Amino acid sequence: MKGVYVLLIEIKKPSTIKVGSLGNVSFNKGIYAYIGSAQNSLEKRIKRHIAKQKKLHWHIDYLTTKPFVDVFKVYFAQLDKSFEEKLSLHLSNFFPYVDNFGSTDSSAKSHLFFISKDDFPKFINELKKFSLEEYVISK
Repeated sequence: MKGVYVLLIEIKKPSTIKVGSLGNVSFNKGIYAYIGSAQNSLEKRIKRHIAKQKKLHWHIDYLTTKPFVDVFKVYFAQLDKSFEEKLSLHLSNFFPYVDNFGSTDSSAKSHLFFISKDDFPKFINELKKFSLEEYVISK
């Protein structure tokens, strides 16, 4: 299966993390949403993101390997890769983002967004506009 996915990530403490070519990036404690895509083996890609032990390849790997960071929910849709960028551009109109995170091959300013508790219902409504549905995580 191929498609676009959204990882909901909890960062449990304020942190500064070296993120590949981005260098040191400061993160507040809270919920973040990462937008990605897989053109085949979507389930395998999602499981990789959830795993703590892996080679650091994508920007998101630098977060998800930390012991104080957890992927707690995933949304997905069987959409063309172009929707990864479209969704990221759309979300940047509503939510704060981490500059250049995960967007080296995209015109979007970022693929990582901070979602406050107050904004969480609005965030879910924005995902529904793209027909994303909850992915059941099996470990």
